[in-house]
Amino acid sequence: MSDTVIKVDNLSKKYLISHQQTERYVALRDVMADKAKSLGRRVLSPFRSSLSAPRSTLEDFFALKDVSFEIKRGDRVGIIGRNGAGKSTLLKVLSRITEPTTGRIEIKGRVASLLEVGTGFHPELTGRENIFLNGAILGMTKAEIKRKFDEIVDFAEIEKFLDTPVKRYSSGMYVRLAFAVAAHLEPEILIVDEVLAVGDAQFQKKCLGKMEEVGREGRTVLFVSHNMGAIITLCEYSILLNSGFIEAIGLTSNVVSKYTIGEQQTENTFLPERGKRTGDGRAYIEKVKVSPNPLRTAEPVEFEFTIDRSHDGRDIQVELAIAVKTEAGTPLFQIYSQHMGRTFLLRQGKTIINAKVDNFYLAPGNYWVNVWMGAGDEPVDWIQNAMLLQVEPGFLVAGQCADSRGYPVIVPSSWDKIDLSPDFLE
Repeated sequence: MSDTVIKVDNLSKKYLISHQQTERYVALRDVMADKAKSLGRRVLSPFRSSLSAPRSTLEDFFALKDVSFEIKRGDRVGIIGRNGAGKSTLLKVLSRITEPTTGRIEIKGRVASLLEVGTGFHPELTGRENIFLNGAILGMTKAEIKRKFDEIVDFAEIEKFLDTPVKRYSSGMYVRLAFAVAAHLEPEILIVDEVLAVGDAQFQKKCLGKMEEVGREGRTVLFVSHNMGAIITLCEYSILLNSGFIEAIGLTSNVVSKYTIGEQQTENTFLPERGKRTGDGRAYIEKVKVSPNPLRTAEPVEFEFTIDRSHDGRDIQVELAIAVKTEAGTPLFQIYSQHMGRTFLLRQGKTIINAKVDNFYLAPGNYWVNVWMGAGDEPVDWIQNAMLLQVEPGFLVAGQCADSRGYPVIVPSSWDKIDLSPDFLE
């Protein structure tokens, strides 16, 4: 008997998109004049169709195109990609919410899906009634649902509101109950979209733990998230979607690396129009150059900041910081000019500031970097995930290449040996 529980062959999903011809900007007086003319035409020629109706064209849009993969029993699989890549469409097709346009899907086992807040709930029914309704939809008997009922309520933490119609629940309560039902009613396949982001951090951690447990029990989990830390923690394998196509599939560490490097290459990180930045705007970091490139473990590194202050003539005293994180977002360390007693006076125009690190003790791998410029505690320009550092193996001592054995930071140390005599040991 095959262990494959989901098999997808050449799956495509096509939608028709309507494009209405754009018109020039119209003021209120233009609208009123057009309405008056239209009314006059209808009075004079009541059977003539309107000539001013906007024209539209239809375009084929493939949310998924020629997607093929297999998932085995007990696999925990992450599905990642940019917004619009086709992740949610894929889950809806696998959950039988929407039909594929072409291709073939084989699914073995009972599927529980959590794709949107309130999926599968009847708003007029109470939390208690919806638990039994969802169980019945999954094909469970009343006795099976009763056996799991207390676990579901404890996990969702909604005991006080169990007999309240779910239409009165907050989005967080909805998600807690929906996930508890989906995870506890023993589906062979659990499909979870980014909806968990609605919950608080503690509940998200609880859900990740439950999904790990589901996987260990031999059941299959498909998980869509933009949180790479959660994907790396939970999923052994991942699928990277890009514009409806599979760009990469395999071990999660490899797929996430490909995704994060691709994000770095497409976002023009240090251009002035960079969107993901905060600060009061009195100056901005135009560019950061890292040398050498690529970096190597335990070797010197230099960061060169180009700062633009041409739009504001007033001088400003600033500090600079660089924060380094793992690909999953775990903070590792920061380099902060004020810790070294250095602040910088920015005058009108452009300024270059250098930061040097004598030994960069990062293990080989990829790391995200935040860059920060502030005046006191106030951020002037702060860019999160501004750049992706790629570190290659270097040498701690002659002939010995750095091997992290899974730990991101390598700390140099000295070692001595003292031989104790047998008499001393007695």
